Amino acid sequence: MSEIKSVGIVGAGQMGSGIAQVAAQSGYDVRLYDVSPEGIDKGIAGIKKGLARLVSKESITQADADAALSRIKAGTLAEVAAQDLAIEAATENEEIKKAIFRDLAQHAGPDTILASNTSSISITRLASVTGRPEKFIGLHFMNPVPIMRLVEIIRGIATDAPTYEAAVTFARSLGKTTANSEDFPAFIVNRLLAPMINEAVYTLYEGVGTVEAIDTAMKLGANHPMGPLELGDFIGLDTLLSIMNVLHDGLADSKYRPCPLLVKYVEAGWLGRKVGRGFYDYRGETPVPTR
Repeated sequence: MSEIKSVGIVGAGQMGSGIAQVAAQSGYDVRLYDVSPEGIDKGIAGIKKGLARLVSKESITQADADAALSRIKAGTLAEVAAQDLAIEAATENEEIKKAIFRDLAQHAGPDTILASNTSSISITRLASVTGRPEKFIGLHFMNPVPIMRLVEIIRGIATDAPTYEAAVTFARSLGKTTANSEDFPAFIVNRLLAPMINEAVYTLYEGVGTVEAIDTAMKLGANHPMGPLELGDFIGLDTLLSIMNVLHDGLADSKYRPCPLLVKYVEAGWLGRKVGRGFYDYRGETPVPTR
């Protein structure tokens, strides 16, 4: 089994920076790449903020935070590929991910494991463009990465046993619990979660309830910590739409049809918390429903 000592990450957004943080806190050297320098700066700033929050809660010491931050360095795509494990955490778009993996495969060492943090796209299809599908695996971290304990492990049809074992060992070394999923559209978590949120959007679309009523009903009636529309905003409505499209296309079942209202919100650029508006408007002191 390959021993993972260093980690490269493509994408310094919320997921990529979160993976970088937990890996560095667990003692791994990390190389972080983003398509834009601004993305790297924003990602590092988010990691600093996350570590500072942990220090303020006395979950870690300032020395721990400083040590973790010192392990994270910006790197090129080639430097990411040179690490023992290279994780792609880019936007949920299959063609973008395939382009990244074609580039990574050109620079990867013979023992480098390539992994995708995709939340819905076929691991087998992504692996097929690398020329090394036996060294490819899905590592689906949950958002926010430093808090959520689960990592879904998804083997492609060609993923070999040493790659799988190394991936599981790595995820557990971060303090995560692993769950194995077969390589079917959206895996386990989003196969269940995304349609629930999509149905909540249909419930709004059909006038069954308001944004506030739907979220209150699920929080108090089903004991969910966050209402489904609020959760959709947190995930990102563009990501949710991508997952629903993968499910609808991959399983050819009308029950996975994205709600037209969800499509309209994405077309309007109202993608949720990350842009300040989704099913709620976050630009004031408190979120206000937009419908």
